[in-house]
Amino acid sequence: MARTQITGTGSYIPPVIQTNKDFSGHLFYAENQTPLSVPPAEVVEKFKNITGISERRYATDELTASDLGAIAAQRAIEDSGINPEEIDQLIVAHNFGNVIKNTIQMDAVPSLASHIKHKLGIQNPSCVAYDILFGCPGWIQGMIQADAFFKAGIAKKALVIGAETLSRVIDMYDRDSMIFSDGAGAAILEYKEDGSGKGILATCMQTHSGDEVHYINMGHSYYPGSDPRIRYIKMMGRKVYEYAMKYVPQAMKDCLDKCGEPITTLKKIFLHQTNQKIDEAIIKRLYQLYDIKELPEYVLPMSIQWLGNSSVATVPTLYDLVKKNQVDGHQLQSGDLIMFASVGAGMNINAVCYRY
Repeated sequence: MARTQITGTGSYIPPVIQTNKDFSGHLFYAENQTPLSVPPAEVVEKFKNITGISERRYATDELTASDLGAIAAQRAIEDSGINPEEIDQLIVAHNFGNVIKNTIQMDAVPSLASHIKHKLGIQNPSCVAYDILFGCPGWIQGMIQADAFFKAGIAKKALVIGAETLSRVIDMYDRDSMIFSDGAGAAILEYKEDGSGKGILATCMQTHSGDEVHYINMGHSYYPGSDPRIRYIKMMGRKVYEYAMKYVPQAMKDCLDKCGEPITTLKKIFLHQTNQKIDEAIIKRLYQLYDIKELPEYVLPMSIQWLGNSSVATVPTLYDLVKKNQVDGHQLQSGDLIMFASVGAGMNINAVCYRY
């Protein structure tokens, strides 16, 4: 049986390290543009206790999201060993396009995928390059979409990239700005029938766009007197948490149940790195749905502590790091059952079960 297999991965971790200490001198304001009553250093310490984040990575000034994506993509191509001219689908997940440093305009024309195809020097016109906007779950959605194209007989090889420079769309006066970071991750996907049993086993997707549609949005700066025409990424933290707890574990369970595999065979969950406590709570709730109270220590690799939340880039970057033995205590073995899952603006959720 032919299945969609990941045959190469790559990532780009920007070199600029922004530590929590770098925020300790910031002035933070509430949504109503009044100063927070708590001293900045205390805000930062409380933030770390909640999110687990100690530092995050920012891109250097001269690089854009498509630059980051192209570097990760080139590394994935080299890891897979394929001829890039054989790529049928070049899919790029992002949320804000190319945002040039010190500007306020988001540039997505031409698409980031077209930019990256150009940077990679791919000449084949049948390599169709396009972007996908699906919030933080965008990279996983790109994988699901590539899998659908493969099964339809339209394509056999795909390059799926997640790239973001969130440091350029954050309101530095909003404490939530400390969550976000920059980065890129990529994977080569191929449709293969090799008898190994490896590849995508099942998928699950959801969109909730009632009241939930506003949980992550764009809004004005919290700084008094700021230009209301300039908008930044904003998040209703409590609402996002409640939403994630209610829907994400069940969606992950639905995906796993489609495989017919017991949860005890699940070796790794590559969950979107949104917030350490939220991620741990999601996985705990997932296991509770199977009447398992103790969370296995080995199942949840994390990178948010030192990389922050780079949206669409978190899952492919984390997978690349674990695959290449760069996350302490986490390795992958041939035949392992793993899951990719994410939640984000939309509000969107998805999950993929995969035999490594």
